[in-house]
This record gives sequence, structure tokens and C-alpha cells, in this order.
Amino acid sequence: MSNPSVRFVRLPTLREHWRGGAFSRRIVMRMLEGISTGTLTVVEEGSRRVFGPGNGPEAVVHVHSEEVFASLLRSGIVGSGEAYMQGLWSSPDLVAVIRLFSANMQAMQTIDSNASWSKKLVRKLMHIGNANSKTGSARNISAHYDLGNDFFSLFLDPTMMYSAAVYPRADAELEEAAVHKLDLLCQQLELTPEDHLLEIGTGWGGMAIHAATHYGCKVTTTTISQEQYEYARDKVAAAGLQEQVEVLCRDYRELQGQYDKLVSIEMVEAVGHQYYGEYFSRCSHLLKPGGLFAMQAITVQDQRYSQARDSVDFIKRYIFPGGGLPSIEVISGHLARDTDLQIVNLRDITLDYARTLADWRERFLAAREEVTAQGFDRTFERMWEFYLCYCEGGFRERIISTVQITMAKPGYRFQQ
Repeated sequence: MSNPSVRFVRLPTLREHWRGGAFSRRIVMRMLEGISTGTLTVVEEGSRRVFGPGNGPEAVVHVHSEEVFASLLRSGIVGSGEAYMQGLWSSPDLVAVIRLFSANMQAMQTIDSNASWSKKLVRKLMHIGNANSKTGSARNISAHYDLGNDFFSLFLDPTMMYSAAVYPRADAELEEAAVHKLDLLCQQLELTPEDHLLEIGTGWGGMAIHAATHYGCKVTTTTISQEQYEYARDKVAAAGLQEQVEVLCRDYRELQGQYDKLVSIEMVEAVGHQYYGEYFSRCSHLLKPGGLFAMQAITVQDQRYSQARDSVDFIKRYIFPGGGLPSIEVISGHLARDTDLQIVNLRDITLDYARTLADWRERFLAAREEVTAQGFDRTFERMWEFYLCYCEGGFRERIISTVQITMAKPGYRFQQ
């Protein structure tokens, strides 16, 4: 006969205990003690803890659920972004949080290294599945850019340049800085009305239209985004430039012929590490002797290239499937092995990109009602806010950089 006064209580399994918020919290708090630069203040209901010596970025995090800590243990730094998307934590200055994380890479790598191996394996396999073959590239580009032209127009300037602007003055506005960037590239290319310029990566047609309008050259530009192709084609027609600008929907590997000049603005990030040799070789073959190639690229530190290549961060997981950043050393190595191109100029515009992202974020947050009206939910909005802050913080701490590199083919006559 059973005793009604005896109650059997099911004890948590080891897995449940591991995933529990309180246990995860203790582990994460211990890891945060490894912060050696700056200050992180973690605010929870009724408590506040401060980590770090205070000699760098200062950030404040408000924790709204202990599930944040379990998410960090399961998925590392990617988990922090996922938790932000879910509204589990917030900050009065999200960029400051990213800067603090960037300034304390060793402590953050400790958190990442403790992430669930199964989660990391799944992300790695998903990224491998996003390899940039011809069909894979089209699928990956579509996943990002085919969110819709109307969406991107909410935060980009009227030129629709989705790349780092270069600010000529402290008080310059975003559109002026975007146009200034285009002029810098055109000047590096030494464009003349006699030139035929090839652009790999059309975007929404801003560079092609600017080069044709202001420098008088003929332009052939190619994209693999159907949305961008249709938009750029219509924009060229509206500008009356159909005879001067040809818009293609074609992979760079399918291009033929030779051109006087070549430009590619933040497209190499979508090439894929295993395709760099093919990409630079193709660019070299598409240029006539004496031709110039100007490329704007986001790069990772040489010392961190291998680690970045072999890991799947928030950007690869949620924003740019198949994406990856080269380093300056990797670019120069491929130029030496796979081309006859020579670097003749390199300009660092890293902090300009940080400012560009700040301008985009301000415009994006101001357009929240329009974002919602286009059918995107709050989780999507928070994902994009985290993405913009993630990039800005990385640029401000120079974990990632942006450069304009000009390369020349043999036969180029250097200006004396």
C-alpha cells in the first residue's frame, strides 16, 4: 500500500541541469572574469556585476532572462546574437558591447570554445553547404539581396550604394560620402571617355551610372541577383544610358572578352575562400595589357584569417550565407600566384565604414514602421540591428578593415 504522504520528485537530468539558467549563469560569469580590456556591467533584476579593469570600451548589458547564459553556452558568440534577436537582453549602446567583445577576443574565444560541439558542427556543415559554386553563389546572393529593393531603400542613400562610403569632411552626409567613394575609385582607375569599364557586382547600378555619367566611359556591369539586375536595368534606362551601360545577369566565371578597366566593390566577400584563385585569375584575364583593376574589400586581420575562415560567426549564419573575408596577405598571395597584377595603391577606409554603418543604422531604426509594413517581424528587425552594430563595432576596433586596392597589368604606364 502506498503512503500518500510520500511524494516522488523527478530530479533533473544532467542535460537539463547543464542547460539550466542558474548553472549556465555561473559558468558564463566565471568566463567574463577573463575580460582584460574595458568594462562590462551586467545588470539583472536586483543585481549589478562589473567585469574588467576599465582601460578601454565601457559597455552595459541588461539581462531580461537567464536563458541568455544558456544560449551563450550552447552557441557561443553566435548565441549572444540569437538571444538579442529574441529580446533576452538589451543595451543602451549595442556598438559598445560589440567593441568590448572585440577588444577581448581571448575571453570571447573561451566562451566560443565552450559552445556545444554539436551546434558548431551543424553551423559548419550548413556553411559548407553554402559553398559558392555557380549555383551556390546565386542561391546565397538571393538569400540576402532578394529581401527586396524596397527594404534596402529604407536605409541606403539615394545612390543605393551598399558598401563603405568615404566621408570627405566631418560634417558630410551619407549621400555625399557615397558619391565621394565612387569618385575615388574612378580616379584610381584613371577613367576616360575612351575606356570600357567592366564592373563585377552591379549592386543597384550606382557605380555604373556614376562612371558613365561623370567620366564618359562605356560600362558593362554584371550581377547574379535577379532583383538587382532588374532594378539596375530600369535605372540605366531612366537615366537614358542604355547605349552606354550594359547590365548583365551573369556569373563572373562566365564573362568573356577584355576590358580597359575593371572595378569590383565589396564583392570578393561573396566569392568564397576556395574560389579566390579562380576569381583573381578571371579578373586578370578580363583586363587588357596596361589595364587597371580597383577593388574595394572588407578584410580580416592576417593573423586571424585561418580562424575566421574555419568558423561560422553571426554574419555567416544569419546575414551572408557562403560569405567570408580575405586578408591582405591572402589577396596579395593570390595576386602573385594566379595573376600578373601588381598592387599600385592601397587606401584604408575602415573608420569610414564604421561611420557608414552608424548612418545606416540610424536610418534603419527610424524606418521601423516601414520595415514592419513590409512584413518583417520584430525578430528580423533586431537581427538587422545586431548585424549593423556587429559590423560597426568590429570596424571601430579594427578586428575587420576595409580597403581600396588598385592593381595594374603589365604595360601600365606609371605617372611620374
